[in-house]
Amino acid sequence: MQGETVEVLSRTPAGVDEGNNTIWQETSETVHNVLVAPSLTTDKEGSTRVDGIEVILELHFPKTYMKSLRGARVRIRNLQPFTVIGDPQPYTDANTPGRWNRPVKVGRADG
Repeated sequence: MQGETVEVLSRTPAGVDEGNNTIWQETSETVHNVLVAPSLTTDKEGSTRVDGIEVILELHFPKTYMKSLRGARVRIRNLQPFTVIGDPQPYTDANTPGRWNRPVKVGRADG
């Protein structure tokens, strides 16, 4: 099994402005061998956006990627970035004999 290459977009504080608000800098990192699986696609029920749809995917990051994904966005297949849901944590090595140990749900609302 071979994963895909994705781009992880993270924000880090880069200072403060004159109003003492945080200035954010976005950094980009390429991660290889990420499994991409469809998870959920739904119409936005009760929404005033008639064509609104919510897309949620489940990614499986390789054991070699150990950085936090909290607050990150992930670009898959050059599409608009998906937002990481929550603070995904890896499984223990004893419970994951394969190359991937961290399931990561990402979502995006279109329309």
